[in-house]
Amino acid sequence: MVLRSGCFGVKLVVPALVAALISASAEAATVEEIANLKGPDRETVLIEGAKREGKVMLYSAMIEDQALRPIIKAFKEKYPFIDAEFWRADTRDLINKALAEARARSVNVDIVEGGGVSQGMIRAGVTQAFSLPILTSYEKDLYDPKGMWAATRLSYFGLAYNTKLVTAGDAPKTYDDLLDPKWKGRLAWAATTETGGAAMFITFIRSWMGDEKGEAWLAKLSQQKIANLSGSPREVVNKVMDGEYAMSLGIFLNHPIISAQKGAPVAPRPLEPVVGNASVMILMKAAPHPHAAMLLMDFLLSRKGQEVIRDADYLPADPGVETPKALDPIIPSKANLQRKFLSEEDIFAARTKSLEIQKKYFQN
Repeated sequence: MVLRSGCFGVKLVVPALVAALISASAEAATVEEIANLKGPDRETVLIEGAKREGKVMLYSAMIEDQALRPIIKAFKEKYPFIDAEFWRADTRDLINKALAEARARSVNVDIVEGGGVSQGMIRAGVTQAFSLPILTSYEKDLYDPKGMWAATRLSYFGLAYNTKLVTAGDAPKTYDDLLDPKWKGRLAWAATTETGGAAMFITFIRSWMGDEKGEAWLAKLSQQKIANLSGSPREVVNKVMDGEYAMSLGIFLNHPIISAQKGAPVAPRPLEPVVGNASVMILMKAAPHPHAAMLLMDFLLSRKGQEVIRDADYLPADPGVETPKALDPIIPSKANLQRKFLSEEDIFAARTKSLEIQKKYFQN
């Protein structure tokens, strides 16, 4: 391309030259290069590349109508030239599907989001490190310093109890209160989930008390004959609401609040320290739409994206996004409660031993 002399010629031709350079650079870039773009032209390059890709695919554990559809709708309003799609499943199914695609070298997904999705995928070598400018405003325990994952939403775990069967004054106030013989046969938890439920509760106890004391305490807890239920912690809360069990352990503390607001006889009870965890997103190394994927990752952590996540009854990861007052009693920083945060790495490292303890004491 030749630049014509004269100020008017330069003004007309230079923008076209810049666009051509951006286009050529984007076409030649690898997923790794796109994922780690920096500088003032980053968004421009991503947008131009996304226009050519025209699509992005998200696999997520968030509830479809409650969260994923509003997220995609808001994203498409900002980037109408991107056909954003999603597939919703529980964590294990998300991981299995993404890994199957990677093994077949036919990857359809760009981003995988959910609780506990990162470590198995990282160890399988199918994820790509990324850099997001917005993470400078996030707490340091909410993203991987190596860029392999970033938190999209937070969760806090504790008890849910049926208010027709258990009074607020009688509900356990400490972990040791769970060992009271009066709760024998009246407790339940989700036995097969990755986030919340039995395994995560066991991991927390081991992390908090130490392996030896923690296992001894869990052995005592096993005398309570906790019901091992299939399904999610949300489904376990539903059974508590229906009166099938007086209490459930290892549930998302916001779930009973949401149900109580609709008239259900259920209430949360956080125990100190309150177990905290983050659901995270990862980028696939063979992401077929890397420019659009980075725009979607930016959006999920943006103020607008985090507000959509909050309005879907999840706890946003962005500390600057206000949460409903009704959730204050379960958020450690607002309820003046000690928090014990379990990272993706913590849960994965403890998983094998925690499952052994679960089988030994709670599934005989």
